[in-house]
Amino acid sequence: MPLTFTLDPSVDRELRDGILDLWTDVTNAGGAVGFVAPVTREEIRPELVRHFVAMAEGRARLLVGHDEAGRVAATAFLTFNSHRLMKHWLWLYTVMVHPRHQGKGYGRDLLAAAADAALGFDGIEAIRLSCRGGLGLERFYASCGYKEVGRVPGAIRVAPGDDRDDVLMLLPLS
Repeated sequence: MPLTFTLDPSVDRELRDGILDLWTDVTNAGGAVGFVAPVTREEIRPELVRHFVAMAEGRARLLVGHDEAGRVAATAFLTFNSHRLMKHWLWLYTVMVHPRHQGKGYGRDLLAAAADAALGFDGIEAIRLSCRGGLGLERFYASCGYKEVGRVPGAIRVAPGDDRDDVLMLLPLS
């Protein structure tokens, strides 16, 4: 059964806790979403609060996918540029699908829903994201229409002696 996507859902305790659980579970399953396993909800909470502040200030929008049981199963934050010369594209951050739903095509569905949402924002012509190299993520994003437009070797230090490339991807919306 497909996910149900909502742009800008009301932020309440259930949504907050659902995103914290999702982020924790994705990280602890080896997902590259800003943390390294093992991680707890309390370690993630301050970062989620920063995302919520950006939303409250109008700098970011939240896209959430719920599964058939109504649980938070996927998220992406669409974040606008504040630089006056870069307002024609936005960043896609914290792209996550719960491990129990991986392999069902929900990642593709999430990216398609994010692109549809971005098309509805005035003046937005492209989506940029960055991903951690060494996990095959750039191949996945490329299969969804994103093109690799840059790579910074060793920019992400996962652990001492384990540096990964920061891979910049772009999806033109026209």
